[in-house]
Amino acid sequence: MCSPDPAGPILVLCRDLMFASKIRGAAAAAGDGVKIQWLRDPAQLLGLDGAALIVDLGQDGALDAGATWKSAHPTARAIGFVSHVDTAMIAAAKAAGFDDVLSRGQFDATVSRLLPALIR
Repeated sequence: MCSPDPAGPILVLCRDLMFASKIRGAAAAAGDGVKIQWLRDPAQLLGLDGAALIVDLGQDGALDAGATWKSAHPTARAIGFVSHVDTAMIAAAKAAGFDDVLSRGQFDATVSRLLPALIR
């Protein structure tokens, strides 16, 4: 079990270019205090420490990688986002220990407030 690194980056596992752009824009607007480490492959997540985790749960392997990371970092926040119609994935992510599971629309509407809150 690892401790979250509050000075570390927010780890973001996301291949979706639209959401990556939204996250990048929110991080830039939040200022220098928000550092992002981008991951495109779920396997890259293993063994990394960070302040928090954001996962696009629509990506193959993302749920398992995020759940493994969360179990190794139980005090760090792990947030997943997925299509609102993917109720099975929403339930699986909650059962896997994700702190928050948001629809894509909810994530889009809150990402600018969410990122600064993850580093506090």
